[in-house]
Amino acid sequence: MTDTTRGDVRLSGISKTYGSFTAVHPLDLTVPQGSFFALLGASGCGKTTTLRMIAGLEDPSSGTVHLGDQDVTSLPPYKRPVNTVFQSYALFPHLDIFENIAFGLRRRGVKSVKKQVGEMLDLVQLGDHARKKPHQLSGGQQQRVAVARALINHPKVLLLDEPLGALDLKLRRQMQLELKRIQTEVGITFVHVTHDQEEAMTMADQVAVMNAGRVEQLGSPADLYENPHSTFVANFLGTSNLITTEVAAMDGDRLVVKAGDAKLSLPTARTSADTRTGGKVLLGIRPEKIALTHADEAGTIPEGRNRITGKIAQSSFIGVSTQYVIDSPVCDAFEVYAQNVERDGRLTPGAEVVLHWNPEHSFGLDAAQSLLAGTAEAAGTEDEVTA
Repeated sequence: MTDTTRGDVRLSGISKTYGSFTAVHPLDLTVPQGSFFALLGASGCGKTTTLRMIAGLEDPSSGTVHLGDQDVTSLPPYKRPVNTVFQSYALFPHLDIFENIAFGLRRRGVKSVKKQVGEMLDLVQLGDHARKKPHQLSGGQQQRVAVARALINHPKVLLLDEPLGALDLKLRRQMQLELKRIQTEVGITFVHVTHDQEEAMTMADQVAVMNAGRVEQLGSPADLYENPHSTFVANFLGTSNLITTEVAAMDGDRLVVKAGDAKLSLPTARTSADTRTGGKVLLGIRPEKIALTHADEAGTIPEGRNRITGKIAQSSFIGVSTQYVIDSPVCDAFEVYAQNVERDGRLTPGAEVVLHWNPEHSFGLDAAQSLLAGTAEAAGTEDEVTA
């Protein structure tokens, strides 16, 4: 694609208020042409409102919406080169699949639709179902029909509002791969709204994590997971163990911190907190990065690894891994996910253990933030507002 701006979605200072309530605070966001972009966040974070402003279904309180070089802020939805797919599919029950997909072409007065509809049926792998009615298809097949119907008009941007929310878990995972395949084949910009972290991480090239009407962090799924900049992102994307520590020293490109009797280190490049000696830093480590060794074998742990001691409080066998909860003097309910490769039978509740990990896998966050931000516990204390 030589024209790099034609399909970009650019939001400049866009916001939305309803009376005294601000659903979306002023934000600047660029969605690159041809990318699969996800707006991820909990209910009430402003992600759907943002999507609806791109679609023209909501008027922004401030700011502009550009699609490529075109300012579409004041254009009605039907004049914007976008189409939207909703969770409800919104298929016409009295029309067969062929005519559902052809609907947009026929409304524009296109006489010969067979070739284009056939190509769309092939794209979504439903060529054998052309003459069936929607009720004869599974939920996943109906969703693919909705995508085909939206794509046949060749929009610059396809907007997807929680498109997989009505599907069961197994079907949802299949459709994640299907949507990514379709997006890759057609090369159109997809902007996908979801509250499901796995869904966003599986499909999107870039993810904007939204919280309380603001973009908390923007980046690739791997970057957001490995280098969260806030406790909200650290907790919302998977699970993080967060240890409150005190800065002890700088050692080259490492920050040395203390937590109780333990001295730990982490790369300064992965620290978004104040690193002055005596300052507080939240050291974060993902559960799958940690190894668990019985206290009797502590002498076998290689030098240079971060280590803390604790006692196993709970263990849960879940097939691929065993999930442990460890009580430690420096962190209550420390979580460890250990792959079931060579299981140590001594690692049962009550066992004394050493938790250890590569310091490079640690990240540092500002200790002034809530440790619970982005967790289910925090969500349960807030009044939900429909985004």
